[in-house]
Amino acid sequence: MSPEQAEVVALQALAWVVAEDDLRDVFLGASGASVDDLRSRAGDADFQGAVLGFLLMDDQWVIQFCDQHGFSYQTPYEAQQSLPGQGEVHWT
Repeated sequence: MSPEQAEVVALQALAWVVAEDDLRDVFLGASGASVDDLRSRAGDADFQGAVLGFLLMDDQWVIQFCDQHGFSYQTPYEAQQSLPGQGEVHWT
């Protein structure tokens, strides 16, 4: 997945989280982000990675998001790993 495609998926994930009132509040509480951050940091790769990381914490969230957008269940993980600075660190 290209970084540009990953950014699109991350922005879709952010929109989905924000649209789910209860989930939005959980994300804000867990991340320490404010409502203003949702707007001002939406284009930041680190913030996008955090949104995808949050989504990936619960299989039901992944299933609901992916089903709504027609993605495979692997897409959020692939997107997170494809964002600049977000790939897994391999020490070997």
